[in-house]
Amino acid sequence: MSASFRPDIEGLRALAVAGVIAFHFGLSGLPGGFAGVDIFFVISGYLITKHLITEITETGRLNLWRFYARRARRLLPAALFVILATLFAGYFILSPEEQALYSKGAMFASAYMINLWLIRWSFDYFAADATNNPFIHFWSLSVEEQFYLAWPALLLAAAWLLRPGKRAAIIVIGVAGAASFAACAWLTEVSQPWAFYFSPLRAWEFAAGGLATMAPAKIWRDRPLLATLQACLGLALIAWAYLMLDEDSPFPGVNALAPVAGTVLLLLSGSGGRNLPSAVLALPPMQWLGRLSYSLYLWHWPVIVYAAMVVPSLSILDRLACAALTLLLSMSTYHFIENPIRRNGWLMAGAARALVPAVALTGAGVVAAYGNARFAEHNLGPEQHVIADSAAQLSTVRASNGGCVLDFETVKPKPCMFGRKDAQRSVVLFGDSHADHWSTPLIKAAEKNDFRVVTFLKSSCRASRVTTWNWRLKRDYTECDQWREQSVKDIIALHPQLVVISEFSIGNVMKESPEELKHADWQAQWRTGLTWTLQAFSEAGIKVAVIRDVPYNASYADKCVARALWRGPAPATCDTPRIMAANDDIATIERDIVRSTPNAAYIDMTDRFCDQTTCHVFIDGKLAFRDRHHLATPFAETLEPAVERALFSDVMAAAVK
Repeated sequence: MSASFRPDIEGLRALAVAGVIAFHFGLSGLPGGFAGVDIFFVISGYLITKHLITEITETGRLNLWRFYARRARRLLPAALFVILATLFAGYFILSPEEQALYSKGAMFASAYMINLWLIRWSFDYFAADATNNPFIHFWSLSVEEQFYLAWPALLLAAAWLLRPGKRAAIIVIGVAGAASFAACAWLTEVSQPWAFYFSPLRAWEFAAGGLATMAPAKIWRDRPLLATLQACLGLALIAWAYLMLDEDSPFPGVNALAPVAGTVLLLLSGSGGRNLPSAVLALPPMQWLGRLSYSLYLWHWPVIVYAAMVVPSLSILDRLACAALTLLLSMSTYHFIENPIRRNGWLMAGAARALVPAVALTGAGVVAAYGNARFAEHNLGPEQHVIADSAAQLSTVRASNGGCVLDFETVKPKPCMFGRKDAQRSVVLFGDSHADHWSTPLIKAAEKNDFRVVTFLKSSCRASRVTTWNWRLKRDYTECDQWREQSVKDIIALHPQLVVISEFSIGNVMKESPEELKHADWQAQWRTGLTWTLQAFSEAGIKVAVIRDVPYNASYADKCVARALWRGPAPATCDTPRIMAANDDIATIERDIVRSTPNAAYIDMTDRFCDQTTCHVFIDGKLAFRDRHHLATPFAETLEPAVERALFSDVMAAAVK
């Protein structure tokens, strides 16, 4: 063991990986356990900067080849082994379409660029669910590798342009870190995926660790009480992050300061020698867990993702079993792959001996992932193609003009017209994506009855007048409020014969994201908001029809059905009990609100999806939903007769009477 080895840093690694695993496995009340990744970033910045600055100061140069050889021996073999094992296991668990999709993730993970792929994914409203991606956790390793590429060049530039030594390094690291933090804090509010995944916007966390190396250890060595109090404060900040942050917190941004500052305080206090908190971090269990931290991080995510696919409702015992399996796999990887290769004498003898195999391993990972994707596409049989095509087919509105469903930031309404422009009568479709998925049968039914359809649609923006929390913007969705107010005015000015409303219901919100209910007495606000919208049209003499929201399924229907067809079980295994999916109690309240409003009608098509006990996702040989709660367009087309009867035969006929 090196004389410079710090047991407290090994313990910090244990603290970091324990938080991440506890968060992902749901084994403790640590909603902010994901901040363990930030601890890793600070530790990396501290250790790498200390090593590089020492070499530059002592020799006036930097042997980059030797530096990258050490990183390659340390990281690549275990990562590639886990990637290949995850691809292999995926053949038996994932559908062929998922195998092809996630193989792309494996390609980017092998090349340490998956964070860039995930940025694009995050901006696709209908992208595959991230929690199903067994390679998504490689984003942090990609950020680290990109840091390893850029950081030495930055420190060398500081030495060449200024002068070798800590003062120049402090200036360069400080400026780079401050710029990175400012951009990160701003983009966390404006475009969170960029702030989260883009490595330059996480550089400030590494920089914080780097700056910590510049402080003289003598300060804490001579003041043990200060070191102890500072370390306790550091642990408190990390505990606050683990306990008080959650997935809906704006992150990283300002909130990431807590785990970052806490880690820096612990690193500084531990540099002066042992104190009480560092002694706790140095305990044998923490050292053992810290040594395994890299392998644990690699294995834990594919284990829990695949387990949840095989057993959708994991019990606590199931999760503990997953933790045990993760530990077993990590110990095997550490003892038989990670450690032997890292300490192999032949590989350590020269940089080229490690770098050439490293390049080969990286290429092998990319080639294997690409080959797996092609193999998976070959396995896409007719049934799998039907499911994939059904899930991919856009609604009539989106297929005609994707801009007709506004993004999160746009506030000016954009009415889009469908059908005969010279039609004397019009129907307005108003709401969010749950209104949009009814556009396919509605437009066809309207054309048959000589109506044109005008759409007012905006992503995640309900027609009911209530301020909601936007899961992507991580704040109140004020853009929705502005858009809704103007849309109602524009629709009234248009004075159509009928306004059709559908929206992601309050019942479904409570299932998908309870944390979205940020406001006191949210249900009361929703009732008031729905009543306001209905009355606005009713008082203007416009007939309004509310289509009850569709069921909320326990699984992503497209993936679950595709897996069921691939593995053998019937698609019925993907169905959800009606009591969990259909929101019958909420629908009763909604129906009463609508029926108490003049000129308003309630359209309930739940019997198209559910019987008395079960809601189905595969109906009459068709995929009913593209995900958990959006209609698949081919199935929506089959609802055209029911929509025509409900709206144009019943509602409009009643309006004429």
